[in-house]
Amino acid sequence: MIEKPKRDRRVERREATKAEIVDAAWALARTEGLAAISLRDIAREVGMQAPSLYGYFASKHGIYDAMFASGAQQYVDGEPWEQLTGDALHDVRCMVHYFVDFCAADLARYQLLFQRPIPGFAPSPESYAIAEADLARLAEHLVRVGLTDPRALDLFTALSAGLASQQISNDPGGDRWIRLIDDAVEMYVAYMTASSSQGTSAR
Repeated sequence: MIEKPKRDRRVERREATKAEIVDAAWALARTEGLAAISLRDIAREVGMQAPSLYGYFASKHGIYDAMFASGAQQYVDGEPWEQLTGDALHDVRCMVHYFVDFCAADLARYQLLFQRPIPGFAPSPESYAIAEADLARLAEHLVRVGLTDPRALDLFTALSAGLASQQISNDPGGDRWIRLIDDAVEMYVAYMTASSSQGTSAR
């Protein structure tokens, strides 16, 4: 009979409490704004005294860091890799639509992941590594579909972020800039395909 590995229930409870704290912080961020949430508010939401939070996170920035990691992982987990076909136009269109939809779906998450709304806060190397690994995977895919110009990833992120920012800022809940995605992607792919075939180098 194979003996099951012993569970460390104390660690499990601690991780569950940390997840509850992060969930409460996200809920407050979505109603009050990222910069407005306080340790007191978070503690109240999870039934603690504010000083007790320090048993789980070293600082308020530590909570923001855990929020960043959870948001970045949500982005990675939802990416439509299984829908990609190897056709540059189709694949880039698919990924840009996903990015803009993801950003527009949650303003607080968008701000924390893709802007710098919290003075003095930057994600830890461990949390940021989630985003870095995902960008590396995207860069490799762009090369696989023929977009080998070294500027392809930077222009992809600029295009996606610009469309998301315009949509969120100027037509929240609408689709004014979402409707521009296919046209913008077509121009991007045409330009990057031509520059890649000509061996254009980064300037």
